[in-house]
Amino acid sequence: MNIQQKSEPEARFLALDTSTTSLAVSVMENNKALHEINVYGERNHSVRILSIIKEALKVTDTTNTMVKGIAVGIGPGSYTGTRIAVTAAKTLAWAWEVPVVGVSSLHALAYGGYTQGANEFEEKSHKKDHISWVIPLLDARRGQVFTALFSVDHGAHIPNRLEQDGIRLMETWVEQLLSLIAMLADEDRPDAVWIVGDVRLHEEAASKLTSVLGDQLHIVPYDLEGRFVGILGADRLLKGDLDDMHTLVPNYTQLAEAEANLLRALKEGR
Repeated sequence: MNIQQKSEPEARFLALDTSTTSLAVSVMENNKALHEINVYGERNHSVRILSIIKEALKVTDTTNTMVKGIAVGIGPGSYTGTRIAVTAAKTLAWAWEVPVVGVSSLHALAYGGYTQGANEFEEKSHKKDHISWVIPLLDARRGQVFTALFSVDHGAHIPNRLEQDGIRLMETWVEQLLSLIAMLADEDRPDAVWIVGDVRLHEEAASKLTSVLGDQLHIVPYDLEGRFVGILGADRLLKGDLDDMHTLVPNYTQLAEAEANLLRALKEGR
């Protein structure tokens, strides 16, 4: 007698992120992307986000009653941009009566940047690294970056977090990474280190890591893609690891520049 194995029930999720110059939207079925739309280089996310969501749902024949949850990138990143996606996600979750989860935009950036870079590298060299470190970068101006640190075992699904999201001076961050690597025994050092995301303005500082990494350092320009926000979000939604819709807020990491200037002026008595 043949016993057919039951497949997982289909669950569709919507994922979105506007914390970077990318307006990234994806429709997921369980943890697989059915369709994604990524609009790059524009800053009118608030104008386009609803039309992009409607388009993604239409292409996948997904109605709002089919959506079982929403994942949203909560930053860090653009102060205004991050608010747009979080507000849209919470509004739709409330209207559709579905759960919502926030995911780190830097985690999604690390995941996507590593996937792109490693695939291209392996195609050229046929080499597969055992353990890699992934350092996502988003430019925060004045020599600063939004960044974090992740590790990836070859063949693993999702990068593991080693350092929390934060805003750091790039020069100081590189020195910290050099010190961290120097403290590790040879057998514990990563086989490769991938710096991904907004790398162009910070490539000179990042290249200082070659002093200890040599050709194990890979610097990969990368723009965020919706499917990686979707995979991270679906992972939480499928586990039932949900956020409270009312308390979910963007991870601003720092005050907006206008607020920082105001506080500085108040302290100086101006």
